[in-house]
Amino acid sequence: MANESRPCPCDIGDRFDYGGRGQEVQVGHIKAYVCKPCASTDKAVIVIHDIFGWQLPNTRYIADMLTTNGYIAICPDFFVGQEAWKPSNDWASFDDWVKTRDAGKIDKEVDVVLKYLKDQCGAKKIGVIGFCWGGAAVQHLMLKNPHLETGVSIYGVIRRFEDKHSLLHPTFFIFGEKDDIIPLEQVTLLEEKLKQNCKVDYEVKIYPGQTHGFVHRKREDINPQDKPYIEEGRKDMINWLNKYL
Repeated sequence: MANESRPCPCDIGDRFDYGGRGQEVQVGHIKAYVCKPCASTDKAVIVIHDIFGWQLPNTRYIADMLTTNGYIAICPDFFVGQEAWKPSNDWASFDDWVKTRDAGKIDKEVDVVLKYLKDQCGAKKIGVIGFCWGGAAVQHLMLKNPHLETGVSIYGVIRRFEDKHSLLHPTFFIFGEKDDIIPLEQVTLLEEKLKQNCKVDYEVKIYPGQTHGFVHRKREDINPQDKPYIEEGRKDMINWLNKYL
């Protein structure tokens, strides 16, 4: 069971026993997990990990899910070799730790990944999804990177980009109603700011009763009442990508 009593700032939830269908490759100066569908495609999705890093089996599970839906999926190491957060770490040191891993400073890595997807994989339409830390990174990219088509920010930490809302690309925001890290007041304010400033398509959706990490860090069978929302979040993510890629 997930440790719901201590989800701050992120609870590992359920670590999947999952090996992955893809492979690890070197992409420029970083490593990445890549999975490709059987059929040829020119559509790709960059998966941005949470604080637990690019090797978390749960995140690779989602990358492979994208592949089964027809996308090339790549999950790069956006910490560039620095250690991912461990649940055993002292949470009192988290703020100092995360300062050295800025979700708004991944442009160099994204450029390398985009070049790899275009040159090595034949990708022409590229989207991005991200979880928690990665969700904040998605919002950053949707604000400034002209080479992406769309993004899905999944419980992205709003406070890191709370004053920026002029998105360049259609963006879908997923939040849990019971997320202790992202209060509903922040989500409401985000919606208001987007309504005032955003000229492209966007959607903000809150999933009833769900806590932080529910889309990728909870097994579908963890709680019967959660299963429909876990599956709905994943389906909504795929549907948004299908619409804009």
